Amino acid sequence: MLVTALTKLLGIRVPVVQGGMQWVGVPQLVAAVSNAGGLGVLTALTQPNPDALRNAIRETRKLTGKPFGVNITLLPSINPPDYAGYARAAVEEGVKIFETAGNNPGQLIRYFKDHGCIVIHKCTTIRHAKSAARHGVDVLSIDGFECAGHPGEEDIGGLVLLARAAQELQIPYIASGGIADGRGLAAVFALGACGANMGTRFMCTVESPIHQNIKDKIVASSETDTVHIFRTLRNTARVFKNPVSTEVVALERRPGGAKFEELRDLVSGARGRKVYELGDPDYGIWSAGVSVGLIKDCPTCDELVRRIEREAEEVIEGLGKLRVSVEKAKL
Repeated sequence: MLVTALTKLLGIRVPVVQGGMQWVGVPQLVAAVSNAGGLGVLTALTQPNPDALRNAIRETRKLTGKPFGVNITLLPSINPPDYAGYARAAVEEGVKIFETAGNNPGQLIRYFKDHGCIVIHKCTTIRHAKSAARHGVDVLSIDGFECAGHPGEEDIGGLVLLARAAQELQIPYIASGGIADGRGLAAVFALGACGANMGTRFMCTVESPIHQNIKDKIVASSETDTVHIFRTLRNTARVFKNPVSTEVVALERRPGGAKFEELRDLVSGARGRKVYELGDPDYGIWSAGVSVGLIKDCPTCDELVRRIEREAEEVIEGLGKLRVSVEKAKL
C-alpha cells in the first residue's frame, strides 16, 4: 500500500483525489472513485441549489460507504451562487471533507473548520498557498500550469511549483495538473506531495457522466490539443482546442483585445454542458488539461485506480534499485 499523510488523514487506500469538475462530479462518478480506493468529490455548483446538493449527497451515500468530499469553488460573478447555503447543506448532511477553490475563501474555510471538517484548498501560487495555510486548511492542492480550468496568471509548471511548495509549505500538499497515471503519482511524491488530484483522467472513465463521444475524443487527443482562453481578461482557463475556443482566442488577439460581453455567447456554461450531454466536442467550451496526451483508454474507476496504484509502486521500486553501495557500483 501507498501510505501517505493524505491516506491517513482521509481514510482512503490510494492517495488520489478526483477533483471537483463542473457537470462531471456527480454521484455515480464520485461513488465509483471512492469505492475504488481514492477520494471522490461532488461538485456543489453542478447542482442548481443547496437542496439539490443535499439530494446528491444522499444519493452518493447510497452508492458508497467510503469517504467522499464536496467541492465549492468561488467564482467571479455579478450574481454569486449561494455559497453559504451549499456549505451549510453539505455540513448538515454530514460531509466531513471539502475541496475549496477560488478567491477569498477565508469565511468558507472558517465555517468548515468550526464544524470539524477537513479542508483541501486549491492554489496556483505559493503566495496563495501560504495564505490558505494561515486560514487553517488541512491540505493544499498545488495546481500547476498544466491543469484544466484556471491555472492562474503566473504560468509556473508543476515541476517547479511543487518543488517550491516543498521548500516553503509546512502542511501537506497534493499535486494537480498533468497527472494521469502511476508514473505521475510517483513523480509528485519525489517533489514532496502526499498525493495527486486528477480531473481530466477521471472524465474518461466508464462511470463519468459525459457522452461517450467526448471520452473517445479525449483518448484520440494529444498534449497539444488544449488552449488558454481569457488570457487578456486575466482569468486564464485551459480548455479543449476546438473551433469555439479558437475563435475566442482570435477575438482576444485583435488590436484592443475583446470584452467579456463579446465572448459571452461563445463561452456560456450552457453550451459547455451540452457538449457533455450531446457528445459534440465542437459545440462549446469544455475543460481539459494537457494530460489528455497521456490518456489512451476509458476504464472503470476501479480498474484505473488499481492500475495507478500498481504503476506507482513499480516506479518507486524501480527507483530504489538506482541506489547501490559503492562496492557494487565498482563491479
